[in-house]
Amino acid sequence: MIDPRLLRESPDTLRAAQERRGEPVGLIDDLIAADEARRAAIAAFEAVRSEQKDLGKKIPKAVGDEKSALLARTKELSNEVKAAETAKSEAVRAFDELLRSLPNPTVAAPPGGEDDFVVLEEIGTPRDFEAEGFAPRDHLELGEMLGAIDMERGAKVSGSRFYYLTGVGAQLELALIQLAMSTAAQWGFTPMIPPALVKPSAMEGTGFLGQAADDVYRLEKDDLYLVGTSEVPLAAYHGAEILPTASLPKRYVAFSPCFRREAGSYGKDTRGIFRVHWFDKVEMFVYTTADQAEAEHERLLGWEKAWLDLLELPYRVIDVAAGDLGLSAVRKFDCEAWIPTQGKYRELSSASNCTQFQSRRLDIRTRDNESDATSHVATLNGTLCAMTRTIVALLENGQQADGSVRLPAALHAQLGEFLRPQAELKWAGGPNSSRLM
Repeated sequence: MIDPRLLRESPDTLRAAQERRGEPVGLIDDLIAADEARRAAIAAFEAVRSEQKDLGKKIPKAVGDEKSALLARTKELSNEVKAAETAKSEAVRAFDELLRSLPNPTVAAPPGGEDDFVVLEEIGTPRDFEAEGFAPRDHLELGEMLGAIDMERGAKVSGSRFYYLTGVGAQLELALIQLAMSTAAQWGFTPMIPPALVKPSAMEGTGFLGQAADDVYRLEKDDLYLVGTSEVPLAAYHGAEILPTASLPKRYVAFSPCFRREAGSYGKDTRGIFRVHWFDKVEMFVYTTADQAEAEHERLLGWEKAWLDLLELPYRVIDVAAGDLGLSAVRKFDCEAWIPTQGKYRELSSASNCTQFQSRRLDIRTRDNESDATSHVATLNGTLCAMTRTIVALLENGQQADGSVRLPAALHAQLGEFLRPQAELKWAGGPNSSRLM
């Protein structure tokens, strides 16, 4: 949610931001009109309420006809106050509803839609499988050969876009979780395991009940939502709190399951585990001051790149176009890994700067120690490891001609150098060991 003062002070900036996203510019004019109606309704209510209070002071001192007239006016004012209060509440509600539909205004993201991103850099070189003498298998074929992925039973038990990770597939995810959480902890993030069910206020506060409402799962009986990302419970963690400026930045890293309807993706990425209704994810989240948000955004991107370098994956970084941003972000960098059988880069992680948009909705502020003044914090989020897509990228990029998969050195301690077709791997050294044999 933006600062309403921007409507009065910089309406053209907001109009330009809407154009950049490809969103209706008329919303700004509607908001300006609603803001004027809201302020007029508040003034009208305060005027009659003030008169009511003044009469209340005069009546005890009045006598005779004057007192009778004041009492009659009091009855009239009582109805006027009730009507004015109702009008004020409706005007405030209408304005607030419109304001919450306005995306975070962006001036830095490239204009346009999904295909208008800007490539910032490419890291690593995709393998030339033709030169190596064999055609690459896709991740599902490899996963079935390895005994790592079972889509058939996932569909049998839960429906389409569900799956089982089995054997080395399950062990690979567990190794990735441990590596991602421990690596982020070394960077100074506090590890967390948040709830996967949240109240509507948490979903609405983070901007996931607007344009993204159709993509979330709701438990109507309990009035709770399954999160599509741990960004939601992490953002709401400090809701309605005032954080000392000296305590910022606060950096958290969370592991959680994520649930998405994948609305609008019918017939898209239906094979395998690339686009599914449930997956596990390690997510970074930061609270900082508004003036440090942009620098923190660059740091988040740097950590995501370091993670992909650790996994030895070829990838590129893109500056996502304004029309492809979510409601809350003013800018987003995506890291896309090369997927050999698709012959293109696909999103593996992202880093978003949400400035004060979420903190205004969730009422999260910081207090300056010297001035004692409060202001809303800035929030940022960054995916470190979305498990299913990371597994897809590791399998396809590390595959060998015989169907085995070479893993990056960072995973050798947990899983060894290779995953082999139908390998019967067991944990070496008993239950307290972290190495497979």
